[in-house]
Amino acid sequence: MLSHLMGRQARGNIPSRWRTFAKYLVLAVAVTAVVLEINYATHDKERLSLNEDVRNSLLGGFVRLPDGITHYELGGPADAPTVVLIHGFSIPEYLWDPTFGYLVSARFRVLRYDLFGRGYSDRPNLNYDGNLFDRQLIDLLSALKISDRVHIVGCSMGGSITVTFAARHPGRIRSVTLIGPGYLSGGRLPFRLREPIIGEYTMGVSVAPSLPESQREDLYHPERFPEYVEKYRPQMQYKGFRSALLSTLRHYIVADSSGDYRRLGQTGLPVLLIWGKFDRDVPLAISEKRL
Repeated sequence: MLSHLMGRQARGNIPSRWRTFAKYLVLAVAVTAVVLEINYATHDKERLSLNEDVRNSLLGGFVRLPDGITHYELGGPADAPTVVLIHGFSIPEYLWDPTFGYLVSARFRVLRYDLFGRGYSDRPNLNYDGNLFDRQLIDLLSALKISDRVHIVGCSMGGSITVTFAARHPGRIRSVTLIGPGYLSGGRLPFRLREPIIGEYTMGVSVAPSLPESQREDLYHPERFPEYVEKYRPQMQYKGFRSALLSTLRHYIVADSSGDYRRLGQTGLPVLLIWGKFDRDVPLAISEKRL
């Protein structure tokens, strides 16, 4: 009763104009929240789950690994040297279509796969960091019974994954090829991606929806790849795609991989570096860094 009376007294001391302001403020916040939720839902394309029925309708193979199911394609003679192809930040294994076909025709055994969170591989609820990507590849090679030393090729962020894998498992490697590798030197994400809730909202309504069209910007001659944008979209409809990319930004892109580059150099493994001088995604100037 006392607290009730004190509450009435306190409310009685608040000028009516402030009570009116508070009401409008609460209403404004509620309306803003509804608008933001509607905007987020409008941009949300993740309506499907990757399940057995979906996978049965797709090309390629699927294998269950400790961290989730991985989509892969393995071609070429079983007794030939193995080449492993690792794609970049968000474009899945179709990045390697021409390369895969050429290497198979040259009678290599070729493995390409979707990194977790991309393509038709699972989107496990884990931190997407160097350890996860390293485990995925070592577990995939084990599951496919590929025990011989491999030629490993990585493009963009896949280059960093390649460097880490080769530095940690030099005995599994014949050679390393890096194509415009993503050199991760540490740093902080912008506030709008770094912070909880705000980051998820920004990824959902701004970053992810722009990704398909942004693929054109990665190509020096986009007119030669008219199918590129539409091939990108299917992976976006499966739940977990956005969160996987955001987790990669938060736990991997901001990491410092310079130690792995140094360790790779100390292994003595043959390394081929390929870079496009007009590369805007991973500029050529990065190749001039001294570790």
